[in-house]
Amino acid sequence: MARATARHILVPTEAKCNELKAAIEGGADFALVAKDNSTCPSSRQGGDLGSFGPGQMVKEFDTVVFSAPLNVVQGPVKTQFGYHLLEVTSRQD
Repeated sequence: MARATARHILVPTEAKCNELKAAIEGGADFALVAKDNSTCPSSRQGGDLGSFGPGQMVKEFDTVVFSAPLNVVQGPVKTQFGYHLLEVTSRQD
């Protein structure tokens, strides 16, 4: 069964999501940006979500996590929780 590890940043607005993505692409550390900005409890671990399989996260999240290239920040991804930046750190298909 497919498994992935990923980290994410959750914020309430698309504008904030884009602002943080630009900062990360400009060299800011993903984990520090997550700790300082993410509204998800995973922010304490730098946004690390650990390992999970298909169907364990919301559909919009799954679609990105199980198709995006590794170690490339994706987003904004809108879910019922807000706007996410996602980075897939490993995947076994």
